[in-house]
Amino acid sequence: MVLVGYFSAKEKKLAELMASAADELAARGAHVVRQIVQRRGVSHGGVRKMSLPFSSRTLLSYGKVREVAEACEQADADAVIFVASLTERQRRTLTIMLGRPAVGLPDIESVS
Repeated sequence: MVLVGYFSAKEKKLAELMASAADELAARGAHVVRQIVQRRGVSHGGVRKMSLPFSSRTLLSYGKVREVAEACEQADADAVIFVASLTERQRRTLTIMLGRPAVGLPDIESVS
């Protein structure tokens, strides 16, 4: 599976958060084949919107969604796990756009 993190530019421990999420998935028997990070507030003008998603439909920017889709195709990933929780609309939209299930890690935890 592909692991995707969405973080504010203020987040200084994103590598640790991604590693922790990958470890948690590995402990559940999942194999993370790729990790992708979307950061918000890095570019000029983004600082004011740092806590907001790039898109309410997908959480990510359109270009990052394409990057995730390409990574999934290349790795033949069976799912995409987001470090953040996704809304139902985001889950549906991303599942369609990525051609495989998309779910937030916190949502998996609440089901387990």
